[in-house]
Amino acid sequence: MARSLVDLLTAHAAHQPGRTAYRHLVTGDCDGEIREISYARLATRVRAVAAWLQERGLAGSRALLLHPPGPGFVTAYLGCLAAGVVAVPAVPPQGRSRNHRTLTRTRRLIADCDARVILGGQEMIAELGGLAEHLPELDGITRAVTEEIPDEAAASWREPDLDADSVAFLQYTSGSTSAPRGVVVTHGNLLDNQRVITARMGHTQDVIDAHDGELFVSWLPVYHDMGLIGPVLNTLYLGVTATLFSPLHFLQRPDRWLTAISRYRPHTSGGPNFAYELALKHATPALLDGLDLSSWKVAFNGAEPVRAATLRRFTETFAPAGFRGEALYPCYGLAEATLMVTGGTVGAPPVLLEPGTGTADTAAVGCGRPGEGVTVVIAAPEGTGERPEGETGEIWVQGASVAKGYWRNALATRESFRATLPGHEGRFLRTGDLGFLRDGELFVTGRLKDLMVVDGRNHYPQDLELCAEAAHPALRPGCTAAFSVDGGTEGEQPVLVAELAPEAIGEAEKITDLIRAAVGDAHGLSVHDVVLVRPGTVPKTSSGKIQRRASRAAYLDGALAPVGAAGSP
Repeated sequence: MARSLVDLLTAHAAHQPGRTAYRHLVTGDCDGEIREISYARLATRVRAVAAWLQERGLAGSRALLLHPPGPGFVTAYLGCLAAGVVAVPAVPPQGRSRNHRTLTRTRRLIADCDARVILGGQEMIAELGGLAEHLPELDGITRAVTEEIPDEAAASWREPDLDADSVAFLQYTSGSTSAPRGVVVTHGNLLDNQRVITARMGHTQDVIDAHDGELFVSWLPVYHDMGLIGPVLNTLYLGVTATLFSPLHFLQRPDRWLTAISRYRPHTSGGPNFAYELALKHATPALLDGLDLSSWKVAFNGAEPVRAATLRRFTETFAPAGFRGEALYPCYGLAEATLMVTGGTVGAPPVLLEPGTGTADTAAVGCGRPGEGVTVVIAAPEGTGERPEGETGEIWVQGASVAKGYWRNALATRESFRATLPGHEGRFLRTGDLGFLRDGELFVTGRLKDLMVVDGRNHYPQDLELCAEAAHPALRPGCTAAFSVDGGTEGEQPVLVAELAPEAIGEAEKITDLIRAAVGDAHGLSVHDVVLVRPGTVPKTSSGKIQRRASRAAYLDGALAPVGAAGSP
């Protein structure tokens, strides 16, 4: 029985050395430069990196990984696991004019994990020299270009003494409602969650054979749990092939995603809801004519609220290209549970509850059922008991995929990972997410700390954001933040900050009125303020989630720059 993913890599390299493990679309295009790495080659490179780390006495320490998407990242990550080094995937700072948030995050990660080595691509390691004035934390930290570690080092690799409780890596949370924290994920957590993903997504040997081993196409960030634990590691777990390319190339041209699916015909691919919206915005007749999406059986949708309208429109738009609505696969997970908690039923359409059913203000989308060995309960937020079926509460999770806790943060670990519930044995993970169960199906309704209470009524910011974005096509999908502010004697009052396409700036006042009217009609709310801003202004996490707290802070600090007349009526 495999003790770690390293054992599985060794087995795959022995039994199918020539099979392509990862295919990297360097430019994001199927007809551009493509780099592939076989399982045999991957095993050699992983052992070389591991031996290099071992020879420097780094076993047990932390290694920060700063790689662009591609085989280099996979090699470095698995090399750390094979050396007994704790991997720390991170967002690589890019460009001479560094993004301030990315630099701040990198500084925080280096300090928090106490990194002793940085592995990265050639360009990234070279650029780190120019960041010394911005990142003094780099002093004294060994840096190496992963690709330049020689193959010959592999001969001196020593298999580490790993067990289920050995720490594999730190997955820093995206920080949508708080400062990022390092989730301590063990080798046992990884293997268990791979088991859950494989079973829930129907990745059987028959399916693998039917797709000739082509299982994934992914543009998702490899430093984030959805992109790493899903497409990258489930590929290794099963010994199949994944096609990867950069999220930047996807954002530049969303059609590249569907083109790659059509070309390589994988079983599984997906992303957050906004990815499907972007694909819809770029669905030209010419694109549709050239696509064949009939092989796509699991189109997973998670990491942010899943919208029923998005699912419907995506199915209708891409049906002529062979896409079937039964492939849509809403799911729910989080880094603290390694990744997957619940997922849909392969081959069955998503479960929808019409508006007004249960506690949902808009059509609620089911995120599937828990994997085998995973327990999900809905608890009263204060932990006094379990909510009856259909009632909203905090989602609590229990199972072998639940991580050990937060890195060097005993208080946060105790608060989130050590919860107990009357009538249940063992400890639970408090997710901080709100939802309800109906006939075993999980419906996620929002974040506990994002909930807005206006005039005694609960409102989920996601619902207001969706409503606002639908008011005008120039409002960018997934780029609106709703939050409440203190209205004095009027109590909490809603505010909306939305990114507006540059070509529509002249219509800002009209669009502001449309947003107010739409939210008023749908939710019975009088919006305190609407602020329209330029693209890229609304703060997001590394995985693309809206940072509502940061948006609220920027609003209160007067740090937002409105593009047009948008204010209180």
